[in-house]
Amino acid sequence: MEPPPPPHRHKKCRTAEAAVPGGEEEEEAKDALISLPPDVLDGVLTRLGLRDAVRTSALSRAWRRRRARRWPPSTASSSAACPGRVRSFSAYVDKLTARRAHDWILVLARRGVESLDLASPIHNHLAVHSSVFSCDRLAYLNLFACDIPPLPPGFAGFPNLRSLTLDHVWLRAGGEYQLEEIIENFPLLEMLVLSGIFIDGDDIINWVIRAPNLQHLTICSPNDYGWNLLDLPRLRSAVIDLWDYLGGRDFAEFLGKLLHVRKLYLFVSYQPSNGAKILETLPCTFDSLKSLKLYMDFCELPAILTIFCLLRNAPNLEKLKIMITDNEQKVEANGVFQNAEWTGGMCANLQIVQITRISWLPNEMSFIELILSKASLLRTISVTHGDKCLMSNEDALSELLKYKRASPQAQILFKGKADGY
Repeated sequence: MEPPPPPHRHKKCRTAEAAVPGGEEEEEAKDALISLPPDVLDGVLTRLGLRDAVRTSALSRAWRRRRARRWPPSTASSSAACPGRVRSFSAYVDKLTARRAHDWILVLARRGVESLDLASPIHNHLAVHSSVFSCDRLAYLNLFACDIPPLPPGFAGFPNLRSLTLDHVWLRAGGEYQLEEIIENFPLLEMLVLSGIFIDGDDIINWVIRAPNLQHLTICSPNDYGWNLLDLPRLRSAVIDLWDYLGGRDFAEFLGKLLHVRKLYLFVSYQPSNGAKILETLPCTFDSLKSLKLYMDFCELPAILTIFCLLRNAPNLEKLKIMITDNEQKVEANGVFQNAEWTGGMCANLQIVQITRISWLPNEMSFIELILSKASLLRTISVTHGDKCLMSNEDALSELLKYKRASPQAQILFKGKADGY
């Protein structure tokens, strides 16, 4: 008779929970979620707030390990609890967690974080620790309502960064040069969003956005911080909202740097001031532009001239969307005036037109009539009205149906009242 096999030696359990026979298997059997693919589980954790993500550790040891891989510890002293790399980190930092955010960034820099998303209350913005510039493996960086620290000496850049979003961030005086250096040191940068940038100081400093691999650019700012564009050969889409047409500088020259875009969103509802020029000519032709979205109105001359200037210089445009921002017509630009702005070949490829928040003003109606009578490939022109209308919808639609159409397939679609911008 053979002796019985030696008893199985269990490793020491760190917790009472681990000593329960079949503990992990029973946990996983009870928790169907943990059997999902790792990328799905990471997606669940990414969408949770910091507090809820930490609380998933109570579900099981498997969730605790998953959370530890995805979220770094709250203090640098406990970094041993987070083995391996942390690929993505996202947190909303309020007053209670602001001090711990510095420790998070220190740990993240050591853990080789690739995606970092930090946000704080708009009226209590986060002072980001300078160790953020040590996260040299970053591919995605999003900062909302943050103070950006000065660059450390010898800053080597983020060689892998592909996407940078700075939304409502504050920089010290001379921050323009800091932005220029940061962007220049991102050789792979494909997406750049600069929205609500605030820089201390009153002087306008001319600086350059130079990013040879950039594919999308957003600039939204109430202030002129000397924006200049250079060397953007791969740019495919852009959103530009610069108030007062860049002060007294040449807006046409600025737009000319967007030569290669296929999609352009442009806010042109502001009135030129401080000697700025009305946009009537452009130094280039947007041969690649297929889709143009304008936030504008037909109430004053600058915006009206701008739209005709853009249409003249976009021979391959297929889709035009206009979001109307004002309904008090101050100048008359009737059909005779607008027809004089039309040139041969204009809107030759235009197929879709959308006009949102129309008020049925004479200038607006004249523009629709002109497009219908000239765009030979037009398929649809859809319209929604705003809060204030000069005439009833029935009378306006009756008028639209009388307009001559250059395209036999052109349809007028009335979609009622606009929901909003």
